[in-house]
Amino acid sequence: MSPTIFREKGYRFFFFSNENNEPAHIHVEKDDKYGKIWLDNIDIAKNYGFSAKEINNILHIINIKKSDFIRSWNEYFTNK
Repeated sequence: MSPTIFREKGYRFFFFSNENNEPAHIHVEKDDKYGKIWLDNIDIAKNYGFSAKEINNILHIINIKKSDFIRSWNEYFTNK
């Protein structure tokens, strides 16, 4: 299961439900591209196919939504 947390500009931001043993992070996908971003320091853990411009857009969105994403992470994994 991978609950969607947020959608914007065609990007889907989500968690994998079995990753509560890792630090808080968010996955993002659009079309056939995929990335994983650590939320603590907003650092790219994985990038498969996103251009530098797309990464900048993704990081901008995450900077704006960071507190919402962390709150969602804590709520989701606390209730598991």
